[in-house]
Amino acid sequence: MSANRKETNMDLNERKLQILQAIIADFISTGEPVGSRSLSKSHDMGISPATIRNEMSDLEEMGYLTHPHTSAGRVPSDKAYRLYVDELMDTSDLPGERKEEIKVKLSETRTELDSTIEHAAELLSEMTNLTSFAITPRVDENKLKYIQFLPVDERTVVLMLVSEKGKVLNKAIRLSDSYTEENLELMSKVMTHNYKGKTISAIMAANIIEDFQNDMGSLAGLAKDVVPSFMKTLEKMLDVDLYMNGYSNIFELPEYSDDMEKSKNFLQLLENKDHLKDLIINRDNGLVITIGDENSEDMQDIALITADYKVNGKLVGKLGVIGPKRMKYGEISSVLKYISDNISETFEIKEPEE
Repeated sequence: MSANRKETNMDLNERKLQILQAIIADFISTGEPVGSRSLSKSHDMGISPATIRNEMSDLEEMGYLTHPHTSAGRVPSDKAYRLYVDELMDTSDLPGERKEEIKVKLSETRTELDSTIEHAAELLSEMTNLTSFAITPRVDENKLKYIQFLPVDERTVVLMLVSEKGKVLNKAIRLSDSYTEENLELMSKVMTHNYKGKTISAIMAANIIEDFQNDMGSLAGLAKDVVPSFMKTLEKMLDVDLYMNGYSNIFELPEYSDDMEKSKNFLQLLENKDHLKDLIINRDNGLVITIGDENSEDMQDIALITADYKVNGKLVGKLGVIGPKRMKYGEISSVLKYISDNISETFEIKEPEE
């Protein structure tokens, strides 16, 4: 458990946690600000509305609730949603019938990866009633032309990658130790020689640090500093397809149906596919949930949940949902994880037995 979570537990006693969890659950369910009287009626907490009201005031002062001007009720803040996702939500396993439904629907296109991923995005939108997406490398993916490291100062270099299709990406890298320009030039030549003409995914599957340890021990230390940034930049160079589904689902939600300006901003975000691709590719691996101000400036009013999937054990893409912060995080996470795991299992190629 991190220091932040220990601090959160010290801030909130059991009663405050119980009240906060009930408020979040009610707001996710109804979309309406939650008042102390309605909370007292819908949840048997054994305490009076006045006590609940006092606790809600404390929670608001602590930053877990906000108070809309047009309502006497409260709504969860980004801080409250983060606590809920980290410690309070139910992430129980999916019921057997839902698992079977997912398996059956995904099996219809299981022989082709692209068709399966596109179908997975449709299924995810159908099961969550949100806008869904899936991202996967194209078959004719890009190949690397050359790699160059450019000196900036004694501890900083710029990595430049150029693909055969002319795509150029730059990344500044801070090194743990100083370097010589000779080593930097040698690193550029060695990596270009090793990886020129290879597809991005083939390079990402290589053990680059081990290659340097075996073939060029003097550069192994430098390689340990640059390889993580090199791999992340390679990911951005992948030619990818972004499948999206369920654009119109937002109009079923009061956050958007009652606020046309908010709907317009959301749709504009979805239309900027290059921006979305970069955001999705650069997210951490595994099941990742970002909420409100944890996202980029143009995504402060939304939540984004992503999971990765693999082919033959190798990570090749991500899928997820995007929508209002008021979403069923536990249920959606369970559905998303099961779909991504099912894809990974479907496209796992087992070694033939001897």
